[in-house]
Amino acid sequence: MNPTQIFVDRYDAGRRLAQLLLRYAGRRDVIVLALPRGGVPVAYEIAQHLHLPLDVFTVRKIGLPFHEEFAMGAIGSGGACVFNYDVIDALHVSHTSVAQAVVRERRELDRRERAYRDDRPFPQLADKTLIVVDDGIATGASMHVAITALRERNPARIIVAAPVGSEDGCTLVRRYADELVCAVIPHAFGSVAQYYSHFEQLDDESVRSLLGTRALAS
Repeated sequence: MNPTQIFVDRYDAGRRLAQLLLRYAGRRDVIVLALPRGGVPVAYEIAQHLHLPLDVFTVRKIGLPFHEEFAMGAIGSGGACVFNYDVIDALHVSHTSVAQAVVRERRELDRRERAYRDDRPFPQLADKTLIVVDDGIATGASMHVAITALRERNPARIIVAAPVGSEDGCTLVRRYADELVCAVIPHAFGSVAQYYSHFEQLDDESVRSLLGTRALAS
């Protein structure tokens, strides 16, 4: 195993992260929300170990036209949208390119919501404590937009949980979340994938299977 590979896979990461969240175990006012796709296996293990309901909250990163893995913003359920204008301006990304990327990612977000939720209504989140989970925090853009959108549903608290995160990404998330629980925040981050021995891409059926195994929040 490479020295940077701390977690075997997302399930292992979820089990370890659950140990840092034991104070929320069994509470009726707490819901675990996964950011699909990568956050679902992590959140599944947290929900299983803490005996909490599980659901998903869909967000989509808006990547640069010439480097889609690098986020210039993100969109989320309910129309929430955030942009990193410093990146957009510094790299001279045109308004047309940004608009086209938003339309493309909104279309995929809508498709995923239909695939994962079917006709199930979104749970009531008012006055609830939300544990929002992803498999890692790189720029923080996806988690930022998730928090922004979820605030509109009037939760009591938003707890962000991730196995690993960059210093900059975690700093951003701390500004908007009520609490950040991150197992590892390395000084030299690199990418989320390098901290896992196995980091396979999930497909929609894998997500649906996990959500079907663990009853969705009601």
